[in-house]
Amino acid sequence: MDTIEKLKVLSEDSQYDLACACGTGKNDHRKRSRDGKWLYPIAMPQGGYSVLLKTLLSNSCANDCKYCPFRAETNVRRCTLHPEEVARAFMEYYRRKKVFGLFLSLAVIGDADYTMEKINTVARLLRYKHDFKGYIHLKIIPGASDAAIEDTLSLASAASLNIETPGGKHFSLLSDKKVYERDIIRPLRLMGRLTASGMRYSRVKCTTQFIVGASDETDSEIVDSVFKLYDRMNFKRVYFSAYQKGLGSPHIPGERRFLTSPEETFMREHRLYQVDFLVRKYGFERNDVLLDGSGNLKLDKDPKEVWADAHPEFYPVRINTGYKEALLRVPGLGPETVGKIIEVRRERKISALSDFGVKGKRAGKIKSYVIFE
Repeated sequence: MDTIEKLKVLSEDSQYDLACACGTGKNDHRKRSRDGKWLYPIAMPQGGYSVLLKTLLSNSCANDCKYCPFRAETNVRRCTLHPEEVARAFMEYYRRKKVFGLFLSLAVIGDADYTMEKINTVARLLRYKHDFKGYIHLKIIPGASDAAIEDTLSLASAASLNIETPGGKHFSLLSDKKVYERDIIRPLRLMGRLTASGMRYSRVKCTTQFIVGASDETDSEIVDSVFKLYDRMNFKRVYFSAYQKGLGSPHIPGERRFLTSPEETFMREHRLYQVDFLVRKYGFERNDVLLDGSGNLKLDKDPKEVWADAHPEFYPVRINTGYKEALLRVPGLGPETVGKIIEVRRERKISALSDFGVKGKRAGKIKSYVIFE
């Protein structure tokens, strides 16, 4: 196959490595460019939107991840791009102003460090042969050595390693080859240390991803892990990918879960993204995330509304004098709208939601929780 034929196969296979969030805003949904599925419009971890060339370097995998359709035992069309092919194709798109940067992942070829060398070679070619100084997101392979990880961080703008599940017990149901503490948590901790404020690679944004529902974890366990990733490991963004039935081994919990419809599966993913947004943008603490008796988020209600309905004593919030943190607790008000409220009320008293541009159903929801004193 030529480079374009390989890109057609490998970019399609890269859909399970998320480069963007989904569901928390109209621009956050997964989407692909009409110009080729390897040109990928994304929401960047640090904010804003752009287009990446997004592909696997290879889908020929030696691992046994039981949720993955490309695990070693499956019979799929396999191919591999050479590092020089990726670098050459990327630079052609970049010179034509078709892409902003590169998101590169790879199945495990042989062992972790051999695979990391292939990924890092692409970045090294771009940085030193083609003098590309822009955005490169590289995947770190589970079980990679400290030296391979540091090499990646020296070349990348962003790096990610999928945590997959919250804890070794759930992880053991998805792989017989990988060891959770050794292959996942150890490299995640190293990534966090090396990119902490004041450290050599502090400019690199580290992200990770849960495969939601492939194993038997609860939302409570995922949320606990999210707080640890942000508070203790210095990670900049957590992603969630809903496991899609039929892709993996018939023996994993994700194939037998009580959540059987795609709608419920993706709603669970959506609720987790909403919680993540509340943590990053609204200042929610762990005990602010309320769950049902089984340790899961309600599928039929926004987690911010769940908190509001459980704390009637907090409301109504005064629009004209309420502090920013209180306004952010109002269902229907987000950081951007709260910023407008604060800006408008510096100039005049607010007497209606239309004063800061809110109308329709959203306005109806907000009115239940505020007062125009």
